[in-house]
Amino acid sequence: MTPARPEIACFMYHGVTDVPGSSGFQRPAARGYTLGRAEFERHLAGIAACPLVPALTSRLDLSRPGRHLLLTFDDGGRGALQAAEALARYGWLAHFFVVTQKIGERTFLSADEIRELRRAGHVVGSHSHTHPDIFPDLTPARMAEEWRVSVAIIEDLLGEPCLAASVPGGDISEAVLDSAARAGFQHLFTSEPRLRPELIGGCWVLGRICLKAGVSPGRVRDLVAFRGWSRASIERQIKVLARWGIGPLYRAYVRRATRPHGTGPALVPDERRDRR
Repeated sequence: MTPARPEIACFMYHGVTDVPGSSGFQRPAARGYTLGRAEFERHLAGIAACPLVPALTSRLDLSRPGRHLLLTFDDGGRGALQAAEALARYGWLAHFFVVTQKIGERTFLSADEIRELRRAGHVVGSHSHTHPDIFPDLTPARMAEEWRVSVAIIEDLLGEPCLAASVPGGDISEAVLDSAARAGFQHLFTSEPRLRPELIGGCWVLGRICLKAGVSPGRVRDLVAFRGWSRASIERQIKVLARWGIGPLYRAYVRRATRPHGTGPALVPDERRDRR
């Protein structure tokens, strides 16, 4: 049965590589988000067993009823190329969101590789400029600056408007959603496992479920069939409430978990701003 409102099963991936040290952020918090190539291929096989074919937001009318499947990849690590290679074997396209400050670093995509993804037909969007790990902690001015700088770099790189973004760190607030709408994005992807997109200030806000290492192909098939999303949403809400209920401890955890290997303590967003 087709729902009266659109429903989007949207998956969030990060790195796809057999050598984690070669792609993306090199910090403890990133380890569980990296899938090996064989594991990712099993996920794709699970998706292929279902009737929906991955689509692009740029080709959808989200004001009309229907069910759709979207694939997204955050951070812009070099493993995005391996993901795109695997997708090409199915003839599928996806959304790749890059942290623009990292472009050209050893474990991240180069400018030419980002252009290669776009030439292949994928959507390339913003994952902010510096990837603040608790985005809602930023002031509205800092949120706007993160989007503005990132958009300018991507648009200069690709020669076209940057109309899609994903929220770094995963946490959202009314201010975060408002900042994306003010930045001119048409589509904003969150880390909330919600099926129904919501139009806020002219920007469609789409939920996602994060598929980490260890998620079974059976689980993937269930999610593509729109089963298990309510449970995932409840679990996410419980985690968010727990995080903000222990605010200082959560921020301390983020500082530790997002610290690159071999460095001193990382700075939370407000501290980064004060040190500049």
